[in-house]
Amino acid sequence: MGTLLLVRHGQSSWGGAEDGTDEEALTPLGWEQSRLLGAALAARGVVPELVVHAGRRMHRETVEALTVTGGWGARTTVDERWADYDHGEVLRAHLPTMVGGGDPDPQQFQQWLQMAMMRWTSGDHDDYAESFAAFTRRTQAALSEAADRVGRTGTIVVVTSGGPVAWLTAAMVGLWNPESDPAELAGPWTRLTPVVVNTSLTKVTVGLRGVRLVSFNEHSHLETGPASAC
Repeated sequence: MGTLLLVRHGQSSWGGAEDGTDEEALTPLGWEQSRLLGAALAARGVVPELVVHAGRRMHRETVEALTVTGGWGARTTVDERWADYDHGEVLRAHLPTMVGGGDPDPQQFQQWLQMAMMRWTSGDHDDYAESFAAFTRRTQAALSEAADRVGRTGTIVVVTSGGPVAWLTAAMVGLWNPESDPAELAGPWTRLTPVVVNTSLTKVTVGLRGVRLVSFNEHSHLETGPASAC
């Protein structure tokens, strides 16, 4: 069977990179998490034919660390369909006065985000550049293309974010019908998203029975030492 390994990026800096750009760079911990994952995959004999990643800095740096310790010479390609949803837009649409009052700490941000996500996932509002339904369609299209490319015997590593990993997991576990309303799985998705660990692995196989979820959020490479933080 073909194998798709979905990887959440390593821990990224809060509020942007130290060099002043608006992209999230990996923290020192994020680099270590990514190196540990690469080494763990190398120990398992994982040699991907292709590494696909979303285009933000945290995704690129995760791939850089993975390929060094993994010893991979695989071709890499960017596919923005693996990007996460726009947290800022979702927050601003629901909580403009709260968000405009200053930068929240991580705990406050998570509380605001949970509330804002309920509005976005309901599908009852059209004031978003990307609707929840559009987000689910593009992530599933990205998965379908990766499944077509991996064939029946290959391996592709995909470096993405927690939102796409959580949605695809919810869809596969829920046996979601692509023609149904994505809001039906919004509840499971919002519960899965916060628990996707940095550099965790979600394994998907591609075979005669189609695309199937094998494991979710596996992170044994982080279970000892300071890299266990996420």
